[in-house]
Amino acid sequence: MHSFGRNCLKHGSCSVRNFLNHLCFANSFGQRFHESAVLNSPIVQNSKKITLYETHKIEPFFQICSRTTPAPRAPFSVASHYSTKPPSRSFRRRARKRLLKSLKPTLDENQFQSALSQLSPRFTAEELCNVITFQEDPLVCLELFNWASQQPRFRHNAATYHITIQKLGAAKMYQEMDDIVNQVLAVPLVCSELLYNTMIYYFTEARKLTRAVNIFNHMKSSRNLNCKPSIRTYNILFAALLSRGSNSYINHAYMDTIRCLFKQMVNDGIQPDIFSLNSMIKGYVLSLHVNDALRIFHQMRAVYACKPNSFTYDYLVHGLCAQGRTKNAKEICDEMKSENLIPSSKSYNSLVNALALGGEIEEAVKYLWEMTENQRSADFITYRTVLDEICRQGRVQEAMRLLQQFQEKDLVDGHAYRKLLCVLEDDYGNSVSRVDPGVFHDKTFAHGKVR
Repeated sequence: MHSFGRNCLKHGSCSVRNFLNHLCFANSFGQRFHESAVLNSPIVQNSKKITLYETHKIEPFFQICSRTTPAPRAPFSVASHYSTKPPSRSFRRRARKRLLKSLKPTLDENQFQSALSQLSPRFTAEELCNVITFQEDPLVCLELFNWASQQPRFRHNAATYHITIQKLGAAKMYQEMDDIVNQVLAVPLVCSELLYNTMIYYFTEARKLTRAVNIFNHMKSSRNLNCKPSIRTYNILFAALLSRGSNSYINHAYMDTIRCLFKQMVNDGIQPDIFSLNSMIKGYVLSLHVNDALRIFHQMRAVYACKPNSFTYDYLVHGLCAQGRTKNAKEICDEMKSENLIPSSKSYNSLVNALALGGEIEEAVKYLWEMTENQRSADFITYRTVLDEICRQGRVQEAMRLLQQFQEKDLVDGHAYRKLLCVLEDDYGNSVSRVDPGVFHDKTFAHGKVR
């Protein structure tokens, strides 16, 4: 059953003892071994030093193994060789790459041959660009581009590079797109602002911000005036930098880069538009530099001859309310309404919450009814904050009447209504139990519990 070499028995009786121990532990699989079977085994017979292990020493050993009690479990099991720890990040990355590689789509040869048949024998770059434009499969577009590159007397121009990069970027084939971009950068004559802006945009979509900045620096160092950065280039970078941060600390770190980029744009003689100015205001608000955002706001008309829009006011109202500066927030909101602009739901919710937390309940309720008249919806937190602050002032019955009005005007659904009732009952159970039952039509309070 087993075959062992001579080297296994070169240690004499010690090797035989180890062999017998392994046989005893193998008894956990339900087998029983007899003394004669072991003594007549080839290993024991071929051992020259078997005389060192006498028979009367072996018998008690197998008497123990032949008992009805279960045999002891082997000290080393198969399961002990596998780790119970979760896979590492590098392993998950490799597994994901293998999975993506296995799921990688293949080229449709019939569609590729059909696209080739649309090209004339001596096709031009414009004809190739038209064929790639109407192709929906990005692999076919890439194969057409590579096939055309191998044809004699053909050279790609900015249009063919642009449409190929656009197709690959929209399909999120960033590695293939990067190869085409390297070809563009290696040919100085192929230059276009639209082409470079497309490359920067898709690199920012792929979260390759360093690669996008390298393309931007390549545009600035180019001697061709058609490749110089424009206001569209800066706006793409502004949007990418503002979308990187998820908290005020990250936004504060990126705001230094945005500030330097904005200063560089102004120094290059590029007039900021409403998008770039709103990006600066939004960046300052997200990084908690509201005074700097107000400075840009007051410079918009006087310095940059740009009229603020609804996004400008919304950013400022939200930033001022986050710092509890409700007086300034109401001034910005009033100025916004004087421009015939309606604040967004986010601005109204921020203003109502800030007023309620600041103790200005009447003002908060006034803006709450105003936002419903302007068809702006309040969230659950806003309703809860207003009702909770009214109850804190000991006006529980007034809060319950207000909640009933919210339900009658269909501002809150049944689930939100019951949830608000439960929240107020949990926080102000004793006061809620003393509310006049006639206030509600479908709810009664007894012993501090909702029935």
